[in-house]
Amino acid sequence: MGVKERKALEKQIRRNQILDAARSLLFSSGIDSISISKIANQAELGVGTIYFYYKNKEEIFIALQKEGVELLYSMILQIVKKDINHEEKLSRIAFCYYRFSEEQKNYFDIINYFLSSPTIYFEPDLKNKIDMSGHKILRIIRDIVADGVQQNVLNEQDPQKFSIMFWGTLHGLLQFKKLEKTVLENESHEKLFNYSVQKLISSIK
Repeated sequence: MGVKERKALEKQIRRNQILDAARSLLFSSGIDSISISKIANQAELGVGTIYFYYKNKEEIFIALQKEGVELLYSMILQIVKKDINHEEKLSRIAFCYYRFSEEQKNYFDIINYFLSSPTIYFEPDLKNKIDMSGHKILRIIRDIVADGVQQNVLNEQDPQKFSIMFWGTLHGLLQFKKLEKTVLENESHEKLFNYSVQKLISSIK
């Protein structure tokens, strides 16, 4: 490994230390009680080192959220590339999100933390960066539906609104998993998720 590659690896290791520390503090303390000094202490790094990589704590949490969204987006892209019909693509995308919520729980929890909070933590410019990252996923769903409409295999007047409803419903359904031992005691959350997804898709067939 050359000097350039080694330095790049060291920087990535430092970033991972910072993000891991911020992630841990976010779920144990909440964003309001977190400071750069607490992140530095958790990461066992100097405060100056944190500021070398990130301007403030908001940039750190945006980096975490963006990483999660980009990972989910890359998983969904693999589905879009497959030679399958429109309904199957929508169904697989839905279960990709379900799988993401279980297999990439840390990232899902971060995305969910900020989506579910009634408080807007970021300045407008930073918030727009996050919103645009998520918009890429909505655009994929919209384009699948629009293409299906164009080919006369789907029936939907507003693919954009459907994409928002579809993704919002998926996210809402995932929140019910925590109710498996209470409200859903006699229900399989996965089967309920599947039932709801198929109902949504059948509404535009």
